[in-house]
Amino acid sequence: MTQITYRIVEHDGGWAYRLGDTYSETFGVRADAHAAAVRAAREQRVSDATAWIEYETADGEWVTERADGHDRPQTDVED
Repeated sequence: MTQITYRIVEHDGGWAYRLGDTYSETFGVRADAHAAAVRAAREQRVSDATAWIEYETADGEWVTERADGHDRPQTDVED
């Protein structure tokens, strides 16, 4: 199972949560950024329906694959 960690960081004069290279919106106080990260982490764990998805790879190839809606990551929030 995949593990993802949201990190609370200073960003654009306030606070945000970050996953990889992606930042959330900026919050005025750290506690608000932490609460938003906890909500996002909780939502990532919710199962969904299995579906067919289609996406384009970096080299321009289109791929169609089955996405198992029950294969959800483990999540964590790190200050």
